[in-house]
Parts: sequence; structure tokens; C-alpha cells
Amino acid sequence: MASRTIEFTTDEYYHIYNRGTDKRNIVQDEDDANRFLEGLRLFNTVDPLGGFYEHSLAREVNDIKNHQPLVEVVTHCLNPNHFHLLLKQCIDNGISEYLQRVGTACAKHFNHKYKRTGALFEGKFKAKHIADNDYLLHTSAYINLNDRVHRISGQQKLLVRNSWPEYTEGKNGICKKELILEQFKNGKEYERFALESLELMLESKRDQAELKAIEFES
Repeated sequence: MASRTIEFTTDEYYHIYNRGTDKRNIVQDEDDANRFLEGLRLFNTVDPLGGFYEHSLAREVNDIKNHQPLVEVVTHCLNPNHFHLLLKQCIDNGISEYLQRVGTACAKHFNHKYKRTGALFEGKFKAKHIADNDYLLHTSAYINLNDRVHRISGQQKLLVRNSWPEYTEGKNGICKKELILEQFKNGKEYERFALESLELMLESKRDQAELKAIEFES
């Protein structure tokens, strides 16, 4: 998954996202969802580790703790048919290398498991530079609550994996949370901020839908 035409700068932050080819699900069951999340952890190292099938995940995840990371994962969300990441690039070409490893390993796993061939993701991943702190905070909320933005529920909800529990319940995970959480008194204050931001996001989404309807009618 190479990026669209954007120059990534080391120590800068980016919103990364992509979806399944033909809008298809990129995870079909909870095992797939867990494997994607393990991939985000496993492949975040300058030292190449191979793919899911070449290594024991449990061993390799422990081994990479002292390795130099390609990126810092600030927030993440995997939905059934797309994902979002808020990343800080740690070394030159770190984001592209990271997404290439994660995307290749997940596609190989998916194709092998479901006996299919071809691309899993819809071409090149998309990226937006996070230019200021306000944008950073609201992007973190958007990603942490992205399943709610899309109103994912029922069985599909079981396939969601995100960093919301890391931020609001103090659970261990893969995220570097300090930059965000140090701007709030505690996790509860961040939770209030994020939920208030969610209301604005949903309102904006409704407004955009209405504008598109008006344009279509005219």
C-alpha cells in the first residue's frame, strides 16, 4: 500500500486511512481483526521480521520491544471495511515502509485463509498531514470513535478494533498516548472532549449529506 503523492516528514504527524477493494470487508471474523491489530504491533520496527507465517507472533511481538520503531501509533481504528491510523513518522520513509509491511502481511493472510487472489486494499493508502495541535486532537477523537461515526452495530461491531479503551480505560496497547492525554486532566476529561467532538462530526456528516442531496436535485 504505497501512499498518494505526499512527502512524509520525519517527526511530523499524519492521518492515514484506506478501505477494502470494491468496498469489501478487509476482516471477516474476529481472528482477522485480531491479526490486523497484531500486525500493527509486529511490523513497527526498523529490523525486518518477515510475515505472519514466518514467525511466532508471541515471540516476535516481545522481541520488537527494544527495536527502533518506524512510526509512533497515536490512535487507530479498524472497521470491517476500512481503517484509520494517526501516526508520527520516526525515521525517513517510516510510514510508507510500515504500511507496506502491514498491508502485504494482512493481504497474504486474508487471501490464504479465504482462498482468493488479488488486492485486498483499494489501491494506495490516503494520507493527510496534521498541521496543528487542534487538528491533532480532533483527529484523535475522530479515529478513536470512528465506528460510532459510521454507526457500526450488531455483528459488525464485533470486528471493530480501536484505541478508545487505551485512552479512556487505561488499557495497555500499541499507542503513544502522552501527547494527547497530557493536554487533559485525566482520561475522563479526554473522553468528554472526544464525545463532544463526535456530536460535531455527526452534525457535519448530516449537513454534508443534505448538501449532496440538494446538489443532486438541482
